[in-house]
Amino acid sequence: MHKHPAEPGESTVSLPPLVEPAAELTVDEIRRYSRHLIIPDVGVEGQKRLKNAKVLCVGAGGLGSPALLYLAAAGVGTLGIVEFDTVDESNLQRQIIHGVSDIGRPKAESAAASIREINPLVNVVIHNMALDNENVKEIFSQYDLIVDGTDNFATRYMVNDAAVLLGKPYVWGSIYRFDGQASVFWAEHGPCYRCLYPEPPPPGMVPSCAEGGVLGVLCASIGSIQVNEAIKLLAGIGEPLVGKLMVYDALEMEYRKIKVRKDPDCVLCGPNATLTDLMEDYEDFCGAVSVEAQEATIDATITAAELKEWQDSGKDVFLVDVREPAEYEIVRIPGSTLIPKGEILSGEALAQFPQDRQIVLHCKSGVRSAEALAALKAAGFKDAVHVQGGVLSWIKSVDPSLPAY
Repeated sequence: MHKHPAEPGESTVSLPPLVEPAAELTVDEIRRYSRHLIIPDVGVEGQKRLKNAKVLCVGAGGLGSPALLYLAAAGVGTLGIVEFDTVDESNLQRQIIHGVSDIGRPKAESAAASIREINPLVNVVIHNMALDNENVKEIFSQYDLIVDGTDNFATRYMVNDAAVLLGKPYVWGSIYRFDGQASVFWAEHGPCYRCLYPEPPPPGMVPSCAEGGVLGVLCASIGSIQVNEAIKLLAGIGEPLVGKLMVYDALEMEYRKIKVRKDPDCVLCGPNATLTDLMEDYEDFCGAVSVEAQEATIDATITAAELKEWQDSGKDVFLVDVREPAEYEIVRIPGSTLIPKGEILSGEALAQFPQDRQIVLHCKSGVRSAEALAALKAAGFKDAVHVQGGVLSWIKSVDPSLPAY
């Protein structure tokens, strides 16, 4: 990472507007956007640029929800939504663009309906699909600016790479528990995401929001920063977060701005770039689980139904839940013992594992238990196994009365 604290009083230069202004504003638009129009830095000219802008939001979840709502309210003329998931009850704690009546509905369609209710003047384009190497360039090429609300490293790197290759700026955000980050990556004027994070973290090092949780209102804080940056870029006002990383701590109520320099050795946007097109496999690059974990699960994986059969038959099973205590309090598989993954990887908890019983590990979905399984096997517990799909699989195939989370 190439960064240092921003220096107070450092001179800055605004970037030129990203889009040309529309020909005119209608009477209805003047009434609707009047509070923008009386801001000298925005004015009629700035609002015309917003009207003429085409912005794509990747994801209609935690960050996409506030971003889409405020982009629509601000008068961005065309809003694209790329999202393949459906609305789940657990989304409603933070994904405010959806409601109870939307549960089970495609998120892209639910988000589009909310946008039309807020501002029927916005043209909404739905891409109800997952981004992949085959479609990302074609979709991105239709827009002036990308707002990245993704929640996994594989898609983040793909979004970055496609944006750089197409010369598109994009506004990035990230959230976890009480912490958030935001920046603008535009390789023509500053660093790209790979300049900040040349490689993804080791598998299992950074839990997802589904594993570690996120304070719902944090999404609004970071999503609003993303929209603020989008408006500045489109209208050519203020100082965008190009070359700067905004870090937010909600518990301490503290914002820090860190300068990020373009990496001269960046494989994508550096002068000697070796990555000249999209990578073949972003999932493999980021790795859901480590190679060691993948190898450990070979011939050492059982289903939730098989675990139930073992329990019913009286097999002497030592069932270990490797999740965190807060997750264990929400829902647990009967008969399980809580030993968090970190205590297994550090070796601290190895003494708790018996040598004469069948050890079965599980987590929420199977990723963390695979990592713990690798550590156990390396410590000599060769017969240990883990449950494919974890607690979620148990709920789906064994006991649907338990709450999923």
